[in-house]
Amino acid sequence: MKILVIGAGNMGAWFVESFCLEHDVAVFDTDRRKLRYFFNAHRFVTFEQIGAFLPEMVINAVSLQHTVSAFNDLLAYLPEECILSDITSVKNGLQDYYAHLGRRFVSTHPMFGPTFASLKELSRQNAVIISESDEEGKRFFRDFYASLHLNIYEYSFEQHDQTMAYALSVPFASTMVFAACMKHQEAPGTTFKKHLDIARGLLSEDDYLLSEVLLNPHTLPQMEKIQDRLSALLEMIRGRDTKALHHFLQELRNNLIDHRTRE
Repeated sequence: MKILVIGAGNMGAWFVESFCLEHDVAVFDTDRRKLRYFFNAHRFVTFEQIGAFLPEMVINAVSLQHTVSAFNDLLAYLPEECILSDITSVKNGLQDYYAHLGRRFVSTHPMFGPTFASLKELSRQNAVIISESDEEGKRFFRDFYASLHLNIYEYSFEQHDQTMAYALSVPFASTMVFAACMKHQEAPGTTFKKHLDIARGLLSEDDYLLSEVLLNPHTLPQMEKIQDRLSALLEMIRGRDTKALHHFLQELRNNLIDHRTRE
């Protein structure tokens, strides 16, 4: 297949490297410096080069806030049957966008990235394929993700964003609260250091990505649940209620056991 990857950042480069030995791959980026280390792929810096390449699939790997505008810039240079593909972590608005275009598309979400996952060892990672996508596109990504031994889930656009409100918003918000309470610590313990590494990794991400995850329409109920549980914990601490606190801790352990069972 002739595949065009838009955006030569970490994920874009990973897609190019993953596909270049089995497919005819091109990579496009407006920053020429990002293209210097691609040797097994065509390197494009103009839309005219894209038009001459005639891609069969475009994988949009630009930052979240530029996803739609990048597609719009390309449309006039793409064959009508070219499959549009996005990998965004929040799908809000994309369903309507694709419906308006009337073009073939496949929307997926590889739930890993360069911050926390090793892109060379992904067997414990997950990927989502959006059920409304084109059947050929779904088969392509299902086969690709399966070859990496990823756990593959198929959700609708709505189900995806509902799931992300839990899977991303809860840990993101918890880590941000940890970072907000930060103070100088001469001798932090192991647990503190682990949380600190997570916080540094999270806050190295793009601000727009973080804000879009938190502004996901399904996030607010998850945040209210955190607030309710934190309020209950504060009451136990204020009341020095050892019995209630022990019950709460056992509830947390049971939650973790249930989650491990479902993995």
